[in-house]
Amino acid sequence: MIAVAPAPAALLRGRPFLRITDVSPDELAALLRVAAELKNVPASAQRRMLQGKTLALLFEKPSLRTRVSFEVAMTQLGGETLFAAGGEFSIGSREAPEDVARVLSRYVSAVVVRTHEHEPLERLARAASVPVINGLSAAAHPCQALADVLTMQERFGTLSGLTIAFVGDAKNNVALSLAEAAVMMGASVHFGSPVTHRPSEATLAHLGALGSGTVRAFGSAVRAVRGADVIYTDVWTSMGEERFRERDAAMLRPFAVTDELFTYAARHAVFMHCLPAHRGEEVAASVIDGPCSIVFDQAENRLHAQKALLCALLADTRGFVR
Repeated sequence: MIAVAPAPAALLRGRPFLRITDVSPDELAALLRVAAELKNVPASAQRRMLQGKTLALLFEKPSLRTRVSFEVAMTQLGGETLFAAGGEFSIGSREAPEDVARVLSRYVSAVVVRTHEHEPLERLARAASVPVINGLSAAAHPCQALADVLTMQERFGTLSGLTIAFVGDAKNNVALSLAEAAVMMGASVHFGSPVTHRPSEATLAHLGALGSGTVRAFGSAVRAVRGADVIYTDVWTSMGEERFRERDAAMLRPFAVTDELFTYAARHAVFMHCLPAHRGEEVAASVIDGPCSIVFDQAENRLHAQKALLCALLADTRGFVR
């Protein structure tokens, strides 16, 4: 049975969620509490929570985890989903984002958009009268970050005081959203990448102002992971940038996560990856399939984190306790 209890998550109802920084540290902590609680509540007890709600999924880019986790989340919470692939709407080219927003706001309860450029997504969210969720854009992947910090919290109890090393392409959307969430929760972040793939000084300053943890960029993978509690990496070339694959591989090969690199981390360190992964490129098969890997816990937690987000945005609740 689920009861209502006061929490900052109540303040999220009706709001957009385009970046991690769209929520405060207290609201982020509240979302994680709700996600952890929902993970332990039988699905049969959740079926009325979003009954009568419909979630539109507008995906211009391919997806496995994002699409399936949102569809399963809505189904288990008693709601419904509808899906449209990129050729059916093409935000910003076939139709203005503002027109898409105003129409869908009359049909559905919320919209998840997985797209390329971030600016049309912001325009859509400003014009919508229902919550708009970023399912991935070039600038951010906040839903992935929610699952990431939930997984770290499960493993370590708290993120406060942890050191997270992100190695490889440290300029991408996953790296930025992860770092925002981690620093907001009190962790420190070490980026390990060549200069071509490191965050800008402005980005590092932005991250450093979000919480108590430090944020540093290293040109050496070993220095980045030394003593780290978590080693995280992502594919070297993002979707839509396949023409740069050979260039990226040449620059990022020294930042591959191998068994040898892992020896520089803390003895209890874990490995994380948002998937899909390319074994033998950014990570050795022995690492991602080994005992330190928690990537599939991380993938499962997309479901629970997104349930919490949907409840906070759409339901008249203030968090959940058993």
